[in-house]
Amino acid sequence: MASEAHGHHDEAAHAQPKTMGHAFWENFLGRSPQWYKLMIIGFLLANPVIMLNFGKFAAGWVLLAEFIFCLAMALKCYPLLPGGLLAIEAVCIGMTNPAHVYKEVEHNFPVLLLLMFMVAGIHFMKDLLQWLFTKVLLGIRSKLALSLTFCFMGAFLSAFLDALTVTAVMITVSAAFYQIYHKWDSAHNVDKAEERAVLEQWRAFLCSLLMHGAVGTMLGGVMTLVGEPQNLIIGHKMGWHFGEFFFRMLPVTAPVVVVGFLTCAAVERWKIMGHGVTMPDMVRNVLADQAQKPVTIKQQAKMAWQTLAGVFIIVALALHAAEVGLIGLTVIVVLTSCTGVTNEHQIGDSFKESMPFCALLVVFFAIVAVIADQKLFDPVTQWVLSLEGKMQLLAVFATNGLLSAISDNVFVATLNMNEMQAAYEAGKISLQQLQLIAVAINTGTNVPSIATPNGQAAFLFLLTSGLAADIMLSYGRMLKLAVPYTITCTLAGVVGVALFLN
Repeated sequence: MASEAHGHHDEAAHAQPKTMGHAFWENFLGRSPQWYKLMIIGFLLANPVIMLNFGKFAAGWVLLAEFIFCLAMALKCYPLLPGGLLAIEAVCIGMTNPAHVYKEVEHNFPVLLLLMFMVAGIHFMKDLLQWLFTKVLLGIRSKLALSLTFCFMGAFLSAFLDALTVTAVMITVSAAFYQIYHKWDSAHNVDKAEERAVLEQWRAFLCSLLMHGAVGTMLGGVMTLVGEPQNLIIGHKMGWHFGEFFFRMLPVTAPVVVVGFLTCAAVERWKIMGHGVTMPDMVRNVLADQAQKPVTIKQQAKMAWQTLAGVFIIVALALHAAEVGLIGLTVIVVLTSCTGVTNEHQIGDSFKESMPFCALLVVFFAIVAVIADQKLFDPVTQWVLSLEGKMQLLAVFATNGLLSAISDNVFVATLNMNEMQAAYEAGKISLQQLQLIAVAINTGTNVPSIATPNGQAAFLFLLTSGLAADIMLSYGRMLKLAVPYTITCTLAGVVGVALFLN
């Protein structure tokens, strides 16, 4: 079924090339559509010309737009390939340099470590997770109640753990559910029209449910010191501990969270923007039959170890016992040792989901290096510093949200906090205003950034996962599903900053 996600390509893509030139063309970006290949080549040819004629600043903005286009076309071609070509070209023509790219990678190494090991560690817990989520899926028949449950679980877990880890759990479980029905469908003769209708409904159901959970990771993640990477950066710079961070954010985060859950209920109740799709009865019956299968003693023993690993993850992450990635590596070692997974290829399977995304993130950090070197966001920052009082706080919230939606929220938060601290040390703003600005930066980089899949690492991970291809969760579909949340939660944030933040 995953191959369906890549759409229909020209017949020429399947024919044997007759000349060496044709062979080179067919090999370039594989079976991606012909128009897509031409677009990427056009980008690569245009960038040096734009830089020479209009300067590096203009070329930097064009490069950023091109990279976002590659993300939007993720189902046509994995963004690592075209995005990587653009990043390599940017380094070659001097828009950034390898040392700065390495510095950005080094700065974000904890995120890469998390993806390498924690996501793989979750893979070895999928038996337990599938059992737990099957109980939830089959036990709650109302889609509205189920959506609220997923949203709340995403929020609660992200407040104390990590949004990427929580998203990895949801992807692992949903992929397992999808495969159960896919295997059943492949083994049974079902009327083609009925099969197609059921499959489309099943995909739409999973897309909606996953987006509720992903938005939940934002609702919980924005509230606490450990919820998102930029929260830790901001909290550290301001000297705020867990409790102080929570209460300082509350004037803005409280209305956002309340409105977020109300939005979840509303979009399900009135079937807005692709939400409200229920689970097909045929799929429910297949999952129910699967749940009825007896669990062997060996499987029970495995799930016992997986339960202990789950408790360990929650406690270790809540206490910050070690970097998230190292906790994940500990889980891999313990679970493989205690559940009989001793084959290198079995262990290697657990890394298939995360490693391509790790490579894509490194490419993304190269684009971030271009943004920093060419000072693409400087005009916005200078405009914000020219304002005062409440207007300045609203501008900080809005600009951080906008820049995070098109860039990386951790990078935007770090850049703006450094600029605002420098302004405070230069006597341009007071300590009280700096503290309020820190709240506006944190909420601004977390809340409006859900507008686009590249706004948050957890959303980007979901977009580029194998599951997204299976269930047809494209960039455009994610945008559509996120629209109601983007509007209501951003407005709630604006109200919080304007009325309650003082």
